[in-house]
Amino acid sequence: MVIKILGSGCRNCVTLAENTKAALAELVMDCTIEKVTDFAEIAKYGIMSTPGLVIDERVVSFGKVLKPKEIMKILENVSR
Repeated sequence: MVIKILGSGCRNCVTLAENTKAALAELVMDCTIEKVTDFAEIAKYGIMSTPGLVIDERVVSFGKVLKPKEIMKILENVSR
């Protein structure tokens, strides 16, 4: 599973990345996390506000910082 954090590297993007790592640790999942900061690349996903969370090339959230529990719920649904 490949998880991408879309954003400029602002505080919200960093927090989303940290929360994603915490969720993965809680679920004992081994995934690749990539940070995408290039706005042209971010625009390809069709989101207009960051941070964005993409799992296996599917946008699952954008414009808000998800808490670890929220990310865990998304990961559990995606991995089924």
